Amino acid sequence: MRPRDLDELVGQPQLRAPGSPLRQLVEGDKAMSLLLWGPPGTGKTTIASILSRQTGRRFVEISAVSAGVKEVRAAIEAARATLVGAGRETVLFVDEVHRFSKAQQDALLPGVENRWVTLVAATTENPSFSVISPLLSRSLLLRLESLTDEDVRVLLERAVIDERGLAGEYDVEPDALDHIVRLAGGDARRALTYLEAAAGAVSTSSTGGQGGSITLEAAEAAADQAAVRYDRDGDQHYDVISAFIKSVRGSDADAALHYLARMIEAGEDPRFIARRLMILASEDIGLADPMALPTAVAAAQTVQLIGMPEAQLTLAHATIALAVAPKSNAVTTAIGAAIGDVRAGKIGTVPPHLRDAHYPGAKKLGHGATYKYSHDEPFGVAEQQYAPDVVLDAEYYQPTELGAEAAVKQRWERVRRIIRGQGG
Repeated sequence: MRPRDLDELVGQPQLRAPGSPLRQLVEGDKAMSLLLWGPPGTGKTTIASILSRQTGRRFVEISAVSAGVKEVRAAIEAARATLVGAGRETVLFVDEVHRFSKAQQDALLPGVENRWVTLVAATTENPSFSVISPLLSRSLLLRLESLTDEDVRVLLERAVIDERGLAGEYDVEPDALDHIVRLAGGDARRALTYLEAAAGAVSTSSTGGQGGSITLEAAEAAADQAAVRYDRDGDQHYDVISAFIKSVRGSDADAALHYLARMIEAGEDPRFIARRLMILASEDIGLADPMALPTAVAAAQTVQLIGMPEAQLTLAHATIALAVAPKSNAVTTAIGAAIGDVRAGKIGTVPPHLRDAHYPGAKKLGHGATYKYSHDEPFGVAEQQYAPDVVLDAEYYQPTELGAEAAVKQRWERVRRIIRGQGG
């Protein structure tokens, strides 16, 4: 099912666009070396093959895992001989070039500099750190993005009917296709491997031999992994995230981890999970554990920086930390009560001593005249009116005695008494 031209390539629209460097190289038959950087299964080998096929060049592949300096030099010498003797150019594809030592990468330079080969080097790591500068400067760097679920689905649907795939001999049930797409995780090779294995399982169990219907059960058996019944746009999405949040709120770290695992395995957006944890940190923990919100925010930032699958560790870290933290909804009830009063029309005028006194004429109006600067008062707390008259006695924030909020409660009650002239 390897694409035969750029138009058959799934995903990577930025590389396939008209006038793009890759399209110019392929269709303009230009000699230029490429560095392809991207996750596994995104089309790096495929692009090298397309470049070779569409330009009529000889294709040679070596792997950085098994090839040494000797093999690299032999491949380049053979390419030079072919160019001189037959006038035919060679595409030299080096997979996992980041695994090459400096000496091995140096061995590629003569072939690149003399245009004996069109080098296409693939890497899953940042070339700025894994590829030597001379090679980097002589190559065009192309960044490949992970395939989306829709990209993988298009590839699978094509493989079901294409003569190079299942040639229309099998029907694939929608839930089986969904399961394979989820398991693939944006890796085209993995998706096709699972599809082929599922077709093989159906063929083996069928009395008629080839053909049949690929069911969810066949897809599960082929991948040796049960399908997670989870619709990212349906009831499961809302039910599982609801159970997850309620488990964290209820301090059951084990149950919370179960629901987290279900969402991860089903391909839920990790950023969505992280956002919900940030909300929970203020809604259900607040000042009972002042580190809850920084932990949730750090987790969300880490998810953005490293992505999946590594971010599952960060999400688990934050989930456990928030689940075992002491709980308080005092922040939630405080802002709820304050908003309730405002919506009920309890909006008095700002006391004169708190009003802005920096503009000309403000002092004549008495603005700021009797304001007490808190830092000049004992304990850094001044006895004066801050709230409008209409909510002067309101006590929105009612801290609990749970966790770190117990100390906050003691201090806040003393401070509130001083502010309101009720003693320390």
